[in-house]
Amino acid sequence: MAENESLIAYPSAFPIKVMGQAHDDLATTVLAIICRHDPGFDGTSMEMRASSGGKYISLTCTITATSRAQLDAIYRELSGHPLVKVVL
Repeated sequence: MAENESLIAYPSAFPIKVMGQAHDDLATTVLAIICRHDPGFDGTSMEMRASSGGKYISLTCTITATSRAQLDAIYRELSGHPLVKVVL
């Protein structure tokens, strides 16, 4: 596959899963980052689950992906935030 080819047809619904330690600011921080890159994202669609021990939270945001550059920017910004442990 060529370097600029993608397995994703744009625009498309694309789930991003974010995991971090349970913290009051995690969901609002993730929402702000997602909305910066996908202004039409509906925050009420964000799914949140706590780990069995309650120490971690996973958030799933299904965005409208419009380009590889957009996805790369979202992953970079989320991964670089201190409240975020993993981005899938």
